[in-house]
Formats: sequence, structure tokens, C-alpha cells
Amino acid sequence: MRWYKNIYLGDNARKKKSAIIAKAEAHRFQHDIYFIVLSSTEGNLLEMMSAVQLLQPHYRQPYVWEKLFVVGIAKGYDEAVMTMAAVITDTYNATGAFDVAEYLGIRVDA
Repeated sequence: MRWYKNIYLGDNARKKKSAIIAKAEAHRFQHDIYFIVLSSTEGNLLEMMSAVQLLQPHYRQPYVWEKLFVVGIAKGYDEAVMTMAAVITDTYNATGAFDVAEYLGIRVDA
């Protein structure tokens, strides 16, 4: 799992950023935490993933885990939606387009 240097944080997630990241990397349970990741599906911008979802065996496989690029963290579903909207809005306002990875300066390997 890779982390965007200037990660977007919801207000409630901001308070526990370091603990959330440490628990995610240790594959530990986290209630009501969401990660905003670059989508691996062509044509999609972002995906919202529950920290609980990342505990599934599929995501623990190195080739899957290493491809996840987190650009935002939120506590609660509503905050996750707002965080995702902030990423997309900032991208569009700055570039007039929706290429989130390019706007954030993230090189996505095909």
C-alpha cells in the first residue's frame, strides 16, 4: 500500500492519521475508517474502501496490496464521500479535467 505524500484527510481522520496508517499497514481491524484510493478500473477515478474490506485475504496478497495507492483517509462514510469529492473537485478546478493521478503527480504503472 502506498500513500500520497499530501494525503487528503477528513476532519475526524486527521486527529488519528498516524495510528490509522500504522494499523492499516499491520492489517489490524479499524471500525468506520475508509481509504480513498486511485481506481484500478479503467474509466473510474477513485474507489472508497473500508478498512475492514482490506482485511479480506485477496487484499493481503502482495501483488494486490502493493498496487493500492491511498490519496485520502476518512472516518465515517459521510466523511469519506466528502473527502472523495474534495479530491475530484480540486482536480477539476486546477486542471479542467478529471485525471486525479496526473493532478496529484502520481505515476500509475499499467
